[in-house]
Amino acid sequence: MGFLSFLNQEIAIDLGTANTIIIHNDKIVVDEPSIVAIDQLTGKLIAIGETARQMHGKTHDNIRTIRPLKDGVIADFNAAEQMIRGMIKMINSKSRMFTPALKIVICIPSGSTEVEIRAVRDSSEHAGGREVFMIYEPMAAALGMGVDVEAPEGNMVVDIGGGTTEIAVISLGGIVSNKSIRIAGDDLTMDIQEYMRHQHNIKVGERTAESIKINVGSALSDIENPPADFIVRGPHQMTALPIEIPVSYQEIAHCLDRSITKIEAAIIATLEKTPPELYADIFGKGIYLTGGGALLRGLDRRLNEKTKIPFHVAEDPLHAVARGTGIALKNVDKFKFLKR
Repeated sequence: MGFLSFLNQEIAIDLGTANTIIIHNDKIVVDEPSIVAIDQLTGKLIAIGETARQMHGKTHDNIRTIRPLKDGVIADFNAAEQMIRGMIKMINSKSRMFTPALKIVICIPSGSTEVEIRAVRDSSEHAGGREVFMIYEPMAAALGMGVDVEAPEGNMVVDIGGGTTEIAVISLGGIVSNKSIRIAGDDLTMDIQEYMRHQHNIKVGERTAESIKINVGSALSDIENPPADFIVRGPHQMTALPIEIPVSYQEIAHCLDRSITKIEAAIIATLEKTPPELYADIFGKGIYLTGGGALLRGLDRRLNEKTKIPFHVAEDPLHAVARGTGIALKNVDKFKFLKR
C-alpha cells in the first residue's frame, strides 16, 4: 500500500477567496493565500501563495498579481488552474518523477450556480484530479466543528469567509434552508480602505487595510480587553506627503457597522425560512460561527444581542472548513451529500 500511495493520492481542498488550504493524510500540508503572480510577457507562473502576496501592490508592468477567486467563485479560470496545480506540486515536491492520480474533495459556496460549480470541477480536473467530489462549505464547516450533520436535529452554521458569508441550517445530512451573501472579509477590508480615505484623507492599500482589520477590527465599540490603537502610515490624499494616524477599534467598529448589519439581516432571513422544529433545536443549542470573519472582536456578542440566540465560535475558525472537507474525503462512500 505504501508504494500504491505514490500512484494514487487523496487530497481535500478548501479553495477560499482569501486562503487555500490542502489536507493530505489528515494533515494540513498547504495553507497559503489564494494569489498568484504571473509574468505578463510569457504568461508563466512566477510565484504563488505567500510569496505572491508579498508582491501584491508592489509589482512593475511585467508582473501581475491575480486573486483567481472573487466572491467565493472562480473569476480567472487560467489563474485558478495554475494556482491549484502549483499548490498540489508543493505536496509532491519530494517526488517529482511522476504526478500521482488525484482523488479530490473540494468545497464550494452553497449559493453556487451550475456554471460556477462547473468552473471549480474543470479547474480541479485540469490540475490533475481524476475523481473530483464537491461539498458545500457550510456542511464542511459543520463537519470540521464536530457537528453530527446526519442527526435528525437542526444545526445552524454561519461561515464568514473572504468572499462570501455562508449561512445554512443542516439536518439529516442535507441543507434545509440556506443563504449565501457576497458580503464577507474582503468587503470589510474595502470598508476600512474607504473609511481611511474619507475620514483621514490617507490612502491605504489592501494589505494595510487587512492589517488594520486584524489588529483593531471589532464589531462592537465596547469590548473587553480592547486592543491598542494601530498606527497607519501612508500618503495624504491632497499633499502626497507622508502622515501617521493612530486608528482605534471604536472607529473600525463604526466603519464596519453597515456590512455587519447586512450579515445580521441574512442570518435572520435564514431563521425565518427554518421549519419550527429545527428552529427549536437551534434556539436550544445555539449557532456555530466559523471562517476568518469569526475572529472579529465582539462579533459573537453582537449577533447574540441581535438574534437572542447564543453563538459558538469554532476552536479553529480559519481551518474548520478545511478539516470538514478532510473528513468528507475519508467518508466519500458514506456521505450522500457529496456532488460528483
